[in-house]
Amino acid sequence: MALLTIVDETATGSVLARLELEITQETLTVRELITRRVQQEVAAYNARQTGTFRGLVQPTDSERLLNGESYRLRHLKLIDAEEQVYRALQAFQQNGFFLLFNDRQVESLDEVIWLGAGASASFLKLTPLVGG
Repeated sequence: MALLTIVDETATGSVLARLELEITQETLTVRELITRRVQQEVAAYNARQTGTFRGLVQPTDSERLLNGESYRLRHLKLIDAEEQVYRALQAFQQNGFFLLFNDRQVESLDEVIWLGAGASASFLKLTPLVGG
């Protein structure tokens, strides 16, 4: 079993968050990596339901907080993991964020990545420009 450290970063290199994901296989697709990451975030939120969700993509019926890395749900409720996974996969395909695996940008959800010793994943979140 491998422990993969995932880092969320801004385009300027500022670290927004770190999380660790336990992986029991040597390889998986980018789709599987994103799915497991989002499922872990949703499970952690649903277990505590604080009203503030820190995750890869913004849940429905929430607002982005000033720090830009977390979201406040308008009503305390469970987040639907399947919907969040769909939103995250869609965001990846529409360049809502980039994924660097071992410092190399991956471009396809079906790309297979190898989780050897020292593997790292960085999600670069893009910030919308103010004023359009």
